[in-house]
Amino acid sequence: MRSNREKEVAMIHSSNVRNEKKLFSCFFFLLFNFFLFSPFFSAELSAQCRPVASVKNQPFDPCASNRIARPFPISAVYVRESDIMWSKRTWRVIDLREKLNLPIYYPEQPSVCLMNLFDVFKCALLNDNLVAYSNPIFDDEFTSPMSKDEVRNLLVIWDSTNQTEDVNNPGDYLQIPLKTEITGSSIRQYWIKEDWYFDKQRSVMEARIVGICPLVEKVSESGDVLGMKPLFWIYFPDARPFLARAAVFNRHNDAERMSYDELFVKRMFSSYVYKESNVYNRSISEYRTGLDVLLESDGIKEEVFNYESDLWHY
Repeated sequence: MRSNREKEVAMIHSSNVRNEKKLFSCFFFLLFNFFLFSPFFSAELSAQCRPVASVKNQPFDPCASNRIARPFPISAVYVRESDIMWSKRTWRVIDLREKLNLPIYYPEQPSVCLMNLFDVFKCALLNDNLVAYSNPIFDDEFTSPMSKDEVRNLLVIWDSTNQTEDVNNPGDYLQIPLKTEITGSSIRQYWIKEDWYFDKQRSVMEARIVGICPLVEKVSESGDVLGMKPLFWIYFPDARPFLARAAVFNRHNDAERMSYDELFVKRMFSSYVYKESNVYNRSISEYRTGLDVLLESDGIKEEVFNYESDLWHY
């Protein structure tokens, strides 16, 4: 028979063993939870503990907007070439002075949430891999790509006739070139090149934009507007990923931002036709003048509409 002292020692030893097992299991349980949830805690902690100065001093990212419902290009329906039974290529003018086109022109200066269309293109051309194509008047087939330096130089205008009074010799004037940068507020119009086609498989008439070209005002030395000067062509399918991440003012709902890609896909802009595909490769203004130019433009739009409606019998 063991003595009472030995029994007490055995009970204490067994109790210590059980406590050690409990502590060991608790340690492994806590260690498992730590490795399982530490990424979420660390991300939340880093977001909460980020210095305010670092958020305010971050470089402005005009392509970022977490309020756009679809920050990616809207998928186009696949169309086989054999299903296109009719097509017509047209060139249009988007005049930014029209009321429906004001969301494309404003804001004149980029804000935190919004920026105009030209600033989106400028950001993508100078800071990303979007390519511009030169010689926009005579070549709209995207055959002459421009480098970033060429685009940067094109967006700067030097006025060599600028004169400034000499501070050391009052009354004498020095000829100092004045540097002016082309911004979104300088753009007045856009050219768009598009294809209208009828898909016999789905029995629908659709339009797809091929290219877009910004136009800036040409101003004389006296300040008179001489006309419009096209800058460069941009292949529109290449620009769609950048347009999809840039927010445009939604006049119908402030809670949901709309992207420029949606604006063009849904054709929420006003425009008129200035050229159609023809054997002479000439624009309407070359064979019509005055009011007849607009009447001819409406006639081309009416021709596209009538072709679709004439396919159906009522």
